[in-house]
Amino acid sequence: MATHVQAFATMMCELRGHELELWIATVADGDRPAMHSLVIGLRRDQDAVTAGLTLPGNSGPVEGHVDRLEMINQ
Repeated sequence: MATHVQAFATMMCELRGHELELWIATVADGDRPAMHSLVIGLRRDQDAVTAGLTLPGNSGPVEGHVDRLEMINQ
């Protein structure tokens, strides 16, 4: 299971969304029920997951504003 988690982390960090389908197939062929559950969830919106693993994105500025507003409202 650690190998699958490590491979998924590499996809995330290195924006390798094109590898998702192969990763899903490899995990689905395995015998780890918890990983099968994850695969089912990923397949529900695989296009969005692939985009998230492929496109550079950063919600940092938005999160900064949200954090600032939360501090003001406390």
